[in-house]
Amino acid sequence: MQGRKRLEEAIASDDRIRAMTDDLDTLFELAREGENVSGDIERDLKPYGELLERLETAMLLSGENAARSAIMTIHPGAGGTESQDWAEMLLRMYLRWVERDGFQAVITDRLEGEGAGIKSVTFEVNGDNAYGLLQSEIGVHRLVRISPFDSNARRHTSFASVFVFPQVDDEIKIDIKLDDLRIDTFRSSGAGGQHVNMTDSAVRITHFSTGIVVQCQNERSQHKNRETAMKQLKARMYERELEKKREETRKTEDAKLDINFGSQIRSYVLAPYRMIKDHRTKLSIGDVDRVLEGDLEPLIHAYLVWRKTGKVAGDGKDELPE
Repeated sequence: MQGRKRLEEAIASDDRIRAMTDDLDTLFELAREGENVSGDIERDLKPYGELLERLETAMLLSGENAARSAIMTIHPGAGGTESQDWAEMLLRMYLRWVERDGFQAVITDRLEGEGAGIKSVTFEVNGDNAYGLLQSEIGVHRLVRISPFDSNARRHTSFASVFVFPQVDDEIKIDIKLDDLRIDTFRSSGAGGQHVNMTDSAVRITHFSTGIVVQCQNERSQHKNRETAMKQLKARMYERELEKKREETRKTEDAKLDINFGSQIRSYVLAPYRMIKDHRTKLSIGDVDRVLEGDLEPLIHAYLVWRKTGKVAGDGKDELPE
């Protein structure tokens, strides 16, 4: 059924692009005959270009898990409130992207920061190709701005790391032995009503063999939280096994940077000037607010092109403040 749905969507996209092409052909023919249709052409070219870019992005996706839904986690770096606030800004950006692109997001675990921001968050992004698209976000994201928490209005640099895992469905078998797990229950620390906060409904699962720890506290039911946490554990273990296989066969891997606070993949500069720059693809975007509101398509598309062809979007000469 999932394969059929994807094929139906592909056919629908093909029908739509053919119809739009025919409409534009007609308008250009009228223009050649002297009709004033420049406004109609300009109006139709924008959605036509956007659809072509989305189709090209879908064609650039690769890997056996690209079509799957995704699980994302965000962790602030060192810096306390500054980094925690930046982590929450990234969460908002991704949730806006999810809404814009027709995906569905479910926050499964969120730990509030002290004073502002978040200490960590895990959420699902459900929909076709979510994992393939969001692989562009794996790594360290750097923010440079005038701190709203600094009374002297000094410029601060903050970091947050983003991880993305494919969701594992029931068709893939992951061997998890119950005697290799520790399952703890505790009271939820977040919002959710009296029942959530006063019962031990939250669940934390520790997998001894790998050291993986997952938790979920967003549901009222301990059973549902346990089910969601197990799904996250399967996804993490599956990604771990895939990574082992990739390490065995890869000789060089320029596409992936180490997840540490010395190798950021992207910088978001809000002061002294405004610009977002991806350090892998060299793409620079001056409309920072548009990106922070969830318009990630140019960044995702440039990453997929770079990963597939090695081509970059810019010359890399833009200087960013340290």
